[in-house]
Amino acid sequence: MNVICVDKDKEKIDKLNCGIIPIYEQNLEALIKKNRQNKRLEFTTDISYAIKQSKVIFIAVGTPAMEDGKADLNNVLEVAKTIGKYMNGYKVIVNKSTVPIGTAKLVKKVIKEILDNKGVSHKFDMVSNPEFLREGSAVYDFTNPDRIVLGVDSKKATRIMKEVYRVLYLSETPFVITNIETAEMIKYASNAFLAMKITYINQIANLCEKVGADVCHVAKAMGMDQRIGSKFLNPGPGYGGSCFPKDTNALFRISEEKKEPVTLIKETIKANEHQKHKMAKRIKREIGNLNGKTIGVLGLTFKPKTDDMRESPAITILNKLSKYDVKFKVYDPQGHKESAMRLQNILDKIKYCENEYDAVTDVDAIVILTEWNEFRTMDLQKIKKIMKGNYFFDFRNIYDRNIVEKLGFKYYCVGR
Repeated sequence: MNVICVDKDKEKIDKLNCGIIPIYEQNLEALIKKNRQNKRLEFTTDISYAIKQSKVIFIAVGTPAMEDGKADLNNVLEVAKTIGKYMNGYKVIVNKSTVPIGTAKLVKKVIKEILDNKGVSHKFDMVSNPEFLREGSAVYDFTNPDRIVLGVDSKKATRIMKEVYRVLYLSETPFVITNIETAEMIKYASNAFLAMKITYINQIANLCEKVGADVCHVAKAMGMDQRIGSKFLNPGPGYGGSCFPKDTNALFRISEEKKEPVTLIKETIKANEHQKHKMAKRIKREIGNLNGKTIGVLGLTFKPKTDDMRESPAITILNKLSKYDVKFKVYDPQGHKESAMRLQNILDKIKYCENEYDAVTDVDAIVILTEWNEFRTMDLQKIKKIMKGNYFFDFRNIYDRNIVEKLGFKYYCVGR
């Protein structure tokens, strides 16, 4: 099967054609190189060529949140108009982007209007095929999915999509074949539930601190219950990324419009923001006077194995602390480049470091915000010697309290 990737960003396409990957994602570079060499994959800015050459067209553009929380569909509709403009025969048009329920009907209407204005009657089918890839594990998740969801309205489109996913279909990957609106809802419902799960364990963690319980043991025991499961039960400074914040807001706006508000989602959004601010307040409370202090920050991205800083807790926490006369020494294996944009208003307070030890040299406090593997195996005795202060804020619960405190640190974590 041959794949044509098209984007209007010429610089991005030029880089891809030169073998330069514009984002960091594990194993992506090798996958692209392999399929380019086998002539199964090409990159172009010529959208007319891509549409005319393809039977199946995936719409995979961004749907960022607008100020009111709704998903911005301008990119999706722009692609729909372009498809209608260059369509030269039967096509299966697949919504891969995360979109509100009813978007497939809207895309279909837009394309049909373009075709009618041209005076042509090319047939086409719409499909909703949401993705469930985790940043940092996207390549693995794509080749080893736990399910494929297909929202279809014709047998022909179903047959073609099964052929697209033939390898997975033959390997008995579970397929959920349903109507289009249900497929669109599945994506939002899944992400919102995972966001609620993270927020729930964070609130339980905060309660554990007040009653003397250990949230790590609580979460472990909860996860042993097969009805609950262990994933997404790791407490921390709040969720971030490109999906959970955007999708929870969009789903709540949809529910409000339909006058059937999902209040659990509203509370999840509110509680997640509260968690981020709570972490910043805790640093201030424990250290006291922050003026003239230097804080070593380990981790900027919203999770490890990615360079994505969208809605990262680090943005909220650093901005909150920057209101004081404080400096930051920062290290993240992949996040420095994007942070220059996300934290541009406080760049004068930030010094980027080459490694974790450089970032904690002569600092008054350490704050771990992302659980990169290299942060799990640091030489704590060395760190104690090169630090100026002894505050250790482990907001990912990486270390054992007893071990850290025996070395002379003042140790603070989440829920223990």
